[in-house]
Amino acid sequence: MKHSSDRWAPAADAVDPQSIPRHRLSTGAHMPAIGLGTFGSDSVSAAAVAEAVRGAAAVGYRHFDCASVYGNQAEIGRALRDIRDGGVGRDELWITSKLWNDRHGEDDVIPDCRRTLADLQLDYLDLFLVHWPFPNHHPPGCDVSARNQSAQPYLHQSFLKTWRKMEQLVDLGLARLIGTSNMTIPKLAPLLDDARIRPAVNQMELHPHFQQPELFRFVLEHGIQPVGYSPIGSPGRPERDRTPEDTAPTEDAVIVKIARRLGVDPAVVCIQWAITRGQIPIPFSTRRSNYLANLQGAAAPPLTAADMRDIAAIDRNCRLIKGQVFLWKDGQSWEDLWDPDGRITPP
Repeated sequence: MKHSSDRWAPAADAVDPQSIPRHRLSTGAHMPAIGLGTFGSDSVSAAAVAEAVRGAAAVGYRHFDCASVYGNQAEIGRALRDIRDGGVGRDELWITSKLWNDRHGEDDVIPDCRRTLADLQLDYLDLFLVHWPFPNHHPPGCDVSARNQSAQPYLHQSFLKTWRKMEQLVDLGLARLIGTSNMTIPKLAPLLDDARIRPAVNQMELHPHFQQPELFRFVLEHGIQPVGYSPIGSPGRPERDRTPEDTAPTEDAVIVKIARRLGVDPAVVCIQWAITRGQIPIPFSTRRSNYLANLQGAAAPPLTAADMRDIAAIDRNCRLIKGQVFLWKDGQSWEDLWDPDGRITPP
């Protein structure tokens, strides 16, 4: 793919963006049913991710999922400028970004969004998420033992102060929609009670080995669109997120069997499962053959009811992105981040 905007053009084998399903959100906005993730897992350069954005747009992607903590938004911004200069209108694109954990302060939210807009060379975001519900962060490339010295537990009133500033972003026209990420039912329920502008989206880990049926039902019942990260099992995730009990959905016999019947890669079946189920997957790859195949899968007919039943039966409750670096005191298990007993883990 060429870097200069005057040579940007759709690829000969591009998927028609109009053939990609869209989800109508509670606000009436229509969100493309697949996006390209841009998290390089601390190992893929910003330049490589930006080039993947250019290439993905050329094959038909119009939805890009970004975040300031990924450290590549300025490069992606130049790619988005090339794409727009090449003839793709801003209204054809769906751009998401996220507020990082060290910017939860009331004086930080709006400036952080403005900085993201400057980096991405945009006037507004389609969607801005609170990346994690914890105001705890970690250095790039750290291992699983890293802890922020000022780490804090989740406190609803503190999060609500952050959310009030997120709501102001909508009022200011800086973000058309706002949402959450990595939330649980015990955290979402009080937010839904207290929010002036409810989250349009909750981004969450979703793949055939981690289907989160209870949370999935909850968000749908409350008019929140589920967006699934790690939709094929995040084979490129950071080492800190790997544990011996992890499984790979693309190696599951059920997924492999369906893939053989359809003549596609198992990863594509994971994408088709996500879209058929009603969540929006945001797979990441810098390899053209991969992101093109994923997009082709999104445009293909949905999986059969029998396929969906078979995949529903292989849920292993296997969370891959555990988030250990966001824990707030010694002696905790990563499960404390996810409120496994149905209540917010106490301080």
